[in-house]
Amino acid sequence: MPPRRIESLASTALPEITGDLRTLVELETPSHDKELLNQGLTAIEEWTHLRLGPPDQVRRHDGGPHGDMLELLYEGTAAATVLVLCHYDTVWPAGTLADWPFRVTDDGSASGPGAFDMKCGLVQAVWALRLLRELDLPRPAVRLFLNGDEEIGSPASRPHIERLSEDAAATLVCEASAGQEGALKTSRKGVGLFEVTVAGVEAHAGLDPTAGASAVHALAELVTRITALAAPGRGTTVNVGLISGGTGTNVIAGHAHCGIDVRIALPAEAARVDAALTALRAADPRVRVTVTGGWNRPPMVPDPGSQLLYKQAQSIAGELGWRLAETSVGGASDGNFVAALGRPVLDGLGAVGGGAHARHEHVLLDHIPTRTALLAGLLMTHAQ
Repeated sequence: MPPRRIESLASTALPEITGDLRTLVELETPSHDKELLNQGLTAIEEWTHLRLGPPDQVRRHDGGPHGDMLELLYEGTAAATVLVLCHYDTVWPAGTLADWPFRVTDDGSASGPGAFDMKCGLVQAVWALRLLRELDLPRPAVRLFLNGDEEIGSPASRPHIERLSEDAAATLVCEASAGQEGALKTSRKGVGLFEVTVAGVEAHAGLDPTAGASAVHALAELVTRITALAAPGRGTTVNVGLISGGTGTNVIAGHAHCGIDVRIALPAEAARVDAALTALRAADPRVRVTVTGGWNRPPMVPDPGSQLLYKQAQSIAGELGWRLAETSVGGASDGNFVAALGRPVLDGLGAVGGGAHARHEHVLLDHIPTRTALLAGLLMTHAQ
């Protein structure tokens, strides 16, 4: 049984795989640091060549103000092409490694900035393909796409992801799995990021209060209307996470601002929220309200093609002796873009562990061989 053979080989190679994870984690790649991102991507490209040899095709795309993107094609034994998505950027700022270095603990976990989200997934993807090639097993052409702007919404890489997924038999996303059992993420919420700016009329709060129109007071009223847009029964949540305004306690505030995070499970909710935000007005006609921003990612709603991918993954997991679960999560990924186009996609194929975006971020090392075999098995499915 090929998946079991791959799992066995991955288990034997686990020290080497763990060393690769260390190598990638020790490349600091914060989403907002163009120089570090590009240095990191160059080092990652060299590492992929070391593990897989030169690709049949390589393209590096300029990310503009964001990290560059790397597109590597490895021909297979079959005509089909599978797109594998991995991001190499992290939420951790430069210098984080100084007080939080990569380390392996006695309980078999590895921690470090970006280990779980999602450098381990990238390592597993490369090793899955390496072992398929090493065993000369059937495999499709694999297009590995690495982007450095996923944590900030993939503004530069989205067009490339949509382009590359068009001709792919499937898109496999190596984002971290969910929970300690490693559930796949078959549904994700869409994300909207909005800003509300309020312009009032400044005046002295004691000498001439009626001459002013407080932007802060107006925003306080608007926030309650904004948060009332939440519809938990439909999977819609609204969070006003940032708020600022005014210049002093004795000044009728001339400006105020808030930042809003909206998550939706249903595509139709986007239009409802858009309409409500566009209609926001202050009670005082002297106050102007401006809404900016938009939808960062559409929701991931599984279609029949994606559901088939999950069933295939379940079957492979069964061969490996475990039951693979699925789940819906509030966070978004690059898989959302593919799903919104009605193309088959499966997410959460990366590491098992926890603590994404937190100091307790960690990977459970003993799950790596099984996850590597699962991904390799899915690739094999598209070569038959």
